[in-house]
Amino acid sequence: MLHIAIVGSGPAGFYTAEAAQKQWGDDVTIDIFDMLPVPYGLIRSGVAPDHQSIKAVARRYEATACSDNCRFTGNVAIGRDVSIAELQELYDAVVMATGAPNDKALTIPGAGLANVFGSAAFVGWYNGHPAFAGLDPDLSGETAVVIGMGNVALDVARILAKTPAEFAGSDIVAHALDALKASRIRRIVILGRRGPHQIMMTPKELGELAQLERASPRVDPRDLPDAGDDAMLEPGLRKSVTHLRSFAAIPASHHADMDVEIDFDFFASPCAIRGDGKVESVEVERTEVTAGRATGTGETYTIPCGMVVSCIGYQSSPIAGLPFDERAGRFASDEGRILPGLYCVGWARRGPSGTIGTNRPDSIHVVERMAEDLKNGSGKPGRAGFDELAKRRGLKLVTFDDWKQIEAAEAARARDGAPREKFVDVDEMIAAREG
Repeated sequence: MLHIAIVGSGPAGFYTAEAAQKQWGDDVTIDIFDMLPVPYGLIRSGVAPDHQSIKAVARRYEATACSDNCRFTGNVAIGRDVSIAELQELYDAVVMATGAPNDKALTIPGAGLANVFGSAAFVGWYNGHPAFAGLDPDLSGETAVVIGMGNVALDVARILAKTPAEFAGSDIVAHALDALKASRIRRIVILGRRGPHQIMMTPKELGELAQLERASPRVDPRDLPDAGDDAMLEPGLRKSVTHLRSFAAIPASHHADMDVEIDFDFFASPCAIRGDGKVESVEVERTEVTAGRATGTGETYTIPCGMVVSCIGYQSSPIAGLPFDERAGRFASDEGRILPGLYCVGWARRGPSGTIGTNRPDSIHVVERMAEDLKNGSGKPGRAGFDELAKRRGLKLVTFDDWKQIEAAEAARARDGAPREKFVDVDEMIAAREG
């Protein structure tokens, strides 16, 4: 019998468990660990609350968690409660599926001012992640600046622009919904260092901006390349640029009728954030793009604003003793192999790229490497050994059955039309499990 430990219960973790089951059938036991009492990682705390169809993939993960040879164990912080070395003593293979939960640092002057947030923190705030529930952003300013040209930047802009009624059916947490109801933001500027042909935004997410009740997207036609140049783009990007062209064609009278404006500011690199203790403006340098690379022109201007959200990427959390690529923000590995018996998968392996579904083939790839390395079980104790260790240390383990109790309690406390009202405190989650 092979014993595999997977650290992280997000998409990469569950797809790895699924691939291991297909690889070894009944000859493997799989334990999935998470530092939180609740599973699903990015699906629960990263996917936008108004994208419930994407969150529905959790049903597939639930089927894996409920299978006979797979177990979810929450409320265990690997590296604090149990070390990686201890897991390696207990399991034939340990897989790091920890994702990339930390913001890539915004390294410009003023990035530490109040009301400047990274997207991991801001998205975690409106999604109810316990680490960010107390963020308390000030939404009283008229203008918010969002730095980045990917889907996360679109999510942040869309959430800031929506009316309360547009959150019907979503699982946005109450503290965020209340704050957004009182928001005075009327202009959202999305800054991108490069141009429309270099965006990372996907067509579906861009198209959503045109459907907002009170907000209108604006693109300066002068920022758009010649329409004939779109033919060289791959199909998805070409569709996205088509959306930008449609935004550029929106008449000024339509913008005037809307309460909120979403401005795409291309060829714009933030070089400093200004303010006396709290953000008051962003200094921006105009850029030009040559061979896909942006360089500054020396021309600068200032955008007055009351909040900044940086959506420039994520990175994994390094763990003492494990090789880590600081520049790429991920574990250093050879096709998923970190060290003998130790692997990484998903964003922890390749960095924050691709969609949720991209993690499935990635997980299959890493399991195939594991199969090359693990011919037979080594006689390690696996789950039984971990349970003994957890008992000695008095760890309060949360099982998948416990999670289902937490989930039922969240559903019971939901506002009308919402699927759940998340607990945003770990102790509250534990209490729901116990009561």
